[in-house]
Amino acid sequence: MTSSSTSPASAMPGLARFNAADGDVALALLREVCASAAWAREILARRPYPDAEALLGASDAAVAALGTGDLDEAVAGHPPIGRPAPGDPVSAREQRGMAGAPAGLRAEMLELNLAYQEKFGHVFLICATDLTAEHLYDAIRNRMDNTPEREREIVRGELGRINRLRLARLAVHPVSEGATRP
Repeated sequence: MTSSSTSPASAMPGLARFNAADGDVALALLREVCASAAWAREILARRPYPDAEALLGASDAAVAALGTGDLDEAVAGHPPIGRPAPGDPVSAREQRGMAGAPAGLRAEMLELNLAYQEKFGHVFLICATDLTAEHLYDAIRNRMDNTPEREREIVRGELGRINRLRLARLAVHPVSEGATRP
């Protein structure tokens, strides 16, 4: 057997470990990717995944199928933009575009975050990876004019993008015992 005939999952140590992990461990890892229990159970039920694309496709389908309460649960697991969860390297990494923002822009983002949450009933959710503070500011300002229905669909799309990035990281990086947060 040549090295080119190895299975795609075996070429991705994190995916191989995820596929082989005990159900409780795998579920905990998934809940770190997305706070929705329904999403995590759906992804867990489809294991093993032959490759990352299958895992990502399953995630896309699970996000699309989330009911209102499940989507709310998923969004509730995300800290506001500009205020990553203390001690959480994942949210800090994902929101690093806000880290060096001027104080005035950070204050405006806080104000907009509060107005957004008042209007829509949840945190402003955006896939913030690689976005600048200015881009995040423009995005929240633009989305404030959306209807709740339109915003819910945008949030669903952003959640899907976030989950994809986190799952891709989980698939590539080996998962160690007791580790959380891909």
